[in-house]
Amino acid sequence: MIKETGQRRAHFFGESSGGLRAGAFAMAYPDRVDRLVLAAFTYTGEGSPTLTDRAKQLEFYKTHNRRPRDREMIRSIFTRDKAGTADPAVADALANAEMPFGDSVPTGTYLDMSANLPVVDPLKVHAPVLLVRGEYDGIATEDDLVSFFRKLPNRDRQLIVLPGMSHSVVLGLNRDQLWHVMRSFLQMPQRHDSLAT
Repeated sequence: MIKETGQRRAHFFGESSGGLRAGAFAMAYPDRVDRLVLAAFTYTGEGSPTLTDRAKQLEFYKTHNRRPRDREMIRSIFTRDKAGTADPAVADALANAEMPFGDSVPTGTYLDMSANLPVVDPLKVHAPVLLVRGEYDGIATEDDLVSFFRKLPNRDRQLIVLPGMSHSVVLGLNRDQLWHVMRSFLQMPQRHDSLAT
């Protein structure tokens, strides 16, 4: 991208475990990140019913490099938090697209979310940040995100809770809300500081 466009900085977006990756990248390469959007992000995992349940399998995650991700598991992403917040046909389409590549995935992100949180230190994220949470998200609790939000050093930051959404805001019925708030954040006019010399 740098070679083709000459741009040394880019906007980054990550959802769920992708949010952990995007946040870790922002910590490691702050000069490469312009604006950062983290959706369904997990900071410490405190108070998360989904992660409490997932931790019951911690020994499996520690001793196995791969975990099952079959059709039923993919469907559960769309139903575990609040039924009716996502279209079952989207879950089936996702499963149809993924199943030809196998019915398991690497265990790393489940191990991180069960035993290694936090993996992103908000004090080391210097880019402007938009945090997006679905109202019914069983992983990213509101209190956990507020704690992360308060520690971000850049005052150009937003925390948005999308009503009627669950964990996967990208694939939920009201995903247009996500695109709206993300577009607004990414197109934020540059700040003019009257105190600057």
